[in-house]
Amino acid sequence: MAYFNYQDKSVFYEEYGQGEPLIFLHGNTASSKMSELLMPLYEENFRCILIDFLGNGQSDRVESFTPDMWHDEALQTVALTEHLQCGKASLIGTSGGAWAAVNAALERPDLFHVVIADSFDGRTLNEDFSANLLFERKMAKEDIQSREFYEWCQGADWEKVVDLDTEALLKCAEEKRPLFHKPLKELKTPILFMGSREDESCRNNIEEEYREMASMLSESSIYLFPKGGHPSLFSNAEEAATLIKNFISQHIS
Repeated sequence: MAYFNYQDKSVFYEEYGQGEPLIFLHGNTASSKMSELLMPLYEENFRCILIDFLGNGQSDRVESFTPDMWHDEALQTVALTEHLQCGKASLIGTSGGAWAAVNAALERPDLFHVVIADSFDGRTLNEDFSANLLFERKMAKEDIQSREFYEWCQGADWEKVVDLDTEALLKCAEEKRPLFHKPLKELKTPILFMGSREDESCRNNIEEEYREMASMLSESSIYLFPKGGHPSLFSNAEEAATLIKNFISQHIS
């Protein structure tokens, strides 16, 4: 187990494999536990670093999450990269972690080779975000498998973590907080937008949104898997790993 300090709190991270550093950023209500399942696909090629964002997993708890959590998580990612003193790293962010990854690269382009932004809504939350979130969280709490997933990721206090996350996301949506802390067009880090056409947790027009974002950027690619649920990094694990390895190798000399 390893920790680094962020705003006087301990943030957990774990490492697997050797090679070019590759940091995995988990989504909301998840933790590094999810990415552990993917390590056999990556650890032979990369030094894989898995983080539990503050308030999640094995990291210290917080009284509340900021509605700008994806910017705060980006700053945690920057702090981790500086702590590791590993030179430039690549980022994989999935779902909420995708916003954190893009924000980290916008904040400190000098620290990151590439970004893989997987299975997220893009520049804005979809129109029905709040209603869908409340319904999904309610149903999840009543579903045995979902409850077990939350407890696996977060521990015995999973319900408190989920409730705090829900509160912050609802406030973010209500106040129409910007999801990127700087204009997306300022992103200089090569980025791969990845997702699944069957992902019901993302906006219906995800391909259109990805294409509009890509048109603003000098180095970007898009790949949508025809099948698979949320997120595609897991539902299309082997194909995604091959895609990501190729994308990284193209941009690291």
